[in-house]
Order: sequence, then C-alpha cells, then structure tokens
Amino acid sequence: MYEQSKQPVISRRLFITRIMLHTFLALFLILFGLGIGLIGYHYLGHLSWVDSLLNASMILGGMGPVDVLTDTNAKLFASFYALFSGLAFIGIASLLIAPFAHRLMHRLHLEDD
Repeated sequence: MYEQSKQPVISRRLFITRIMLHTFLALFLILFGLGIGLIGYHYLGHLSWVDSLLNASMILGGMGPVDVLTDTNAKLFASFYALFSGLAFIGIASLLIAPFAHRLMHRLHLEDD
C-alpha cells in the first residue's frame, strides 16, 4: 500500500486518494464501533435508542458514560465496550495520521540520498 524507501514519493493526486481511503476506513470503523455500542446499550442496558446512541458516542469519543447502568450484564458490556473504544480511538487516530507521517518520513529519507 505504501511506497518503499527507494521509490519516489507518490503524486499529490494519489496521496489525496490515499487520504480519502484512510478516511473512509476510519469512518467505517467508527460506525462499526458505534453500532456495537448502540445495540449493546439498547438490549443489555435497556436504554432507549437515543440514550444508547448518546452513551456509545460518548464512550467511543473518550468522554465517558452518561447513564448509570444497574444490570450486571450491562455493566460487563460497558466495561468491555470502554476497553474496545479506547483501543479503537487510538487505532482510528493512527489510521488518519498514517498517510501524513509516511509522506513526511519518506520525504526526509529521500533527502538523505
């Protein structure tokens, strides 16, 4: 997917295409994670769809839960979802930064030659 250090830097058009691909993949992962939270909070936490969306969005965004959960299964789900969301947040941020970091490192490496 990325050019090797001995290859020239890709064109601006291909670079923008790479950024768009990473952005669409990040959006897909966000929607997937949000869907998991939405379904889990609705069925295990017995929250309305809007409250489930709010809780899933806040956890996935790194802010924290809004509603108090009373059921043990709901609390277990919320714990695992919070761990998943923390890792997903780091992964999605890395996915969005990767094209820019690679291009910068590639340019710096080419200048050494």
